[in-house]
Amino acid sequence: MRKVLFNAKVYVERGKFAQAVLVENDKIVAVGSNDEIKNNLDDKQKIEVIDCKGKTLIPGLNDSHLHFMQFGETRNQAMIEGVTSIDEMIDICKEFASTHQNYVKEGLHAIGWNQDNFTESNRLPDKNDLDKISTDFPIVLERVCGHIVSANSKLLEMLDIENNKNLFKDGDFLVGEDGKPNGIFTGNGCNIAKRLIPDFSLEERRKILIETMEYAVAHGLTSVQSNDVGTTFMDGPAAFKLFHDIYDKGEGLLRYRHQVCFNNVEDFKEYLENGEYVHGVYPKDSWLTLGPLKLFKDGSLGARTALMTDGYVGRPDDHGLEWISVEDMDRYCKLAKEKGLQVVTHVIGDEAVKRTIDSYEKAFVDGENKLRHTLIHCQITSSELIDRIAKLNILVFAQPIFLDYDMKIADNLVGSKLASTSYAFGSLAGKGAHVAYGTDCPVEDCNPFPNIYMAVTRKDKNENPKEGYYPNECVDVETAIDAYTLESAYGEFMEDVKGRIKPGFLADMVLLDKDIFTVEHDDIKNILPVLTMVGGKVVYKKD
Repeated sequence: MRKVLFNAKVYVERGKFAQAVLVENDKIVAVGSNDEIKNNLDDKQKIEVIDCKGKTLIPGLNDSHLHFMQFGETRNQAMIEGVTSIDEMIDICKEFASTHQNYVKEGLHAIGWNQDNFTESNRLPDKNDLDKISTDFPIVLERVCGHIVSANSKLLEMLDIENNKNLFKDGDFLVGEDGKPNGIFTGNGCNIAKRLIPDFSLEERRKILIETMEYAVAHGLTSVQSNDVGTTFMDGPAAFKLFHDIYDKGEGLLRYRHQVCFNNVEDFKEYLENGEYVHGVYPKDSWLTLGPLKLFKDGSLGARTALMTDGYVGRPDDHGLEWISVEDMDRYCKLAKEKGLQVVTHVIGDEAVKRTIDSYEKAFVDGENKLRHTLIHCQITSSELIDRIAKLNILVFAQPIFLDYDMKIADNLVGSKLASTSYAFGSLAGKGAHVAYGTDCPVEDCNPFPNIYMAVTRKDKNENPKEGYYPNECVDVETAIDAYTLESAYGEFMEDVKGRIKPGFLADMVLLDKDIFTVEHDDIKNILPVLTMVGGKVVYKKD
C-alpha cells in the first residue's frame, strides 16, 4: 500500500525542506516537491493521499530514555505530583484510598512529591506523616526522582529491618531521633520498600501499556527507549512475555526498545547466558527490540544523592550516593564487552560522570567506544568532563526538561561556577558529542515539545528567566529536533534507517499544528501533533 503526504513543509535536514513524501509499506521511497512526487506515482496502484494543508512534517520523535510502564502506573495512582505540602499529599492519598478501597487494601503506592515544592517546610515526609493516611495497609510514596521513598509504620513492620539488616547497605534507610528507622529510604532501599506493595496484574499492565501508548503517539512519540524491566517491572521473564504478546498481536502503537536493569552482576550474567538475551526472538523488522544494559551510578540532585566530587555547597563532606561500586561497574562493563552489548548509565553528579567514563574506557573495543556506551542525564559537569566526553565519543541521553526544576536549586547545591558548565547540552553538541533527548518520564511528562522548548530557550515552563538559564547553552530548533530524532536513532544503532525523512528510512513522521521553525520560541511548548505515523501506519489523527 502506498501513501502520499503532500502540500507539507517537510523537514529533511538543516536548511533543507521539501513538500511531499511517498511511502510504500513501512518505508519512505521518495521525497521532493509536490510535482516531483506526483510524477513518481503509478496510476494503476492504489494510493492513499494525505493533504497536509501546509503544515510542518518532521521525523517521528524518539524518547531516548524514560520509564514507560511506570508512567502508565502513575496515571492509575494517587496524583501527588506537584503537591505543595505534606498535608496536601496526605489529603490526596486519603481521598484516593477511600474511593479505591479494593485497590489499596493490600497497599498504596504513588510517585511525584518534591520537598522543594513544599511552601511551609521542605523536610522529607516520614512514617508519622504517612500514618495519617493509614496504618492498616502498607504505603510507599516516592519522590519525583524515584531516589527517595517514604513509607508508613505498617510497611516498616512488614520489613522488620532489625531482623533483616543484611538486605540493606549503609545509607539505604534513615533513622529518627530515637535511632529507629523513620520510614525514609534511599538507594536500593527504595526498591526493597516498594516490593512490599502488590504489583499490578498482567491484565492491568497490558491495559495500562496500551493506554500509555495512545497518550504517547498523541504527543508525537513514535519510538521510546524505556527502562521498565528491573525497575518498575521486577519480574523480567513476565515483562518480556507481556511485551512480546502485545507486539506479536499487532497491538503496539509505537516502537519500543528495552533498557534492562539487574539487581547484581550474577543476575546479569544469568541473563546473558540463559535469559532473554539468548532466547528472546526479535525479528529485524519488529517494532519491539532488546536494547542495552541499564545501570544506576548515583541518585538525584534534588534528593541530594547525586555523587559529587567536592560535595555540596556548605556540606563539603557530603558527596552523595554511589549506587554501584567501581568494582561492580567494571564487572558489568567487562561482561557487556564480551557479549558486544551497549551499556547506558544513570549519572547526575560530576563524580558519577567521571567514574562511569573511567569504567567505560576500560571496556572500550580497540580503544574506541564502538558499543556506544552512554551517559544518561549527565547533568553536573566541569569543562574538563565535557571535553573528555566529546573526545571519547561517549553518548549522552539528556533531559533539557529537567531545567524547569533544577535551575532553581543547582547554583545553591553545587555553586555557580560548576552550575555554569552543567546541563551543557549546547557545548556537548558543539564539540561533536552525540546528544539525544528524552524526558525520564514519569519524572517529567513524556510530551516532547516542552522538552524541545527548554533546550532552545533554557527557560522554565513559566518562561523565566527571560534571558534563559546560562543561555550560552541554548541550542537552535534544528539541533533540538535532530537530538530527538537522528541522535536518538544513533543511540540504538539505527541512524541509517531512522530519524530522517529520506528515501530508505522508516516512515515514522509527525505532522504539527504549528510550524516549529517559525513560531516564537516560547510557543514551542504548546505545539501538538495533528497526525502521527509509525511504519507507514497512521496511529494518531486529531479529530
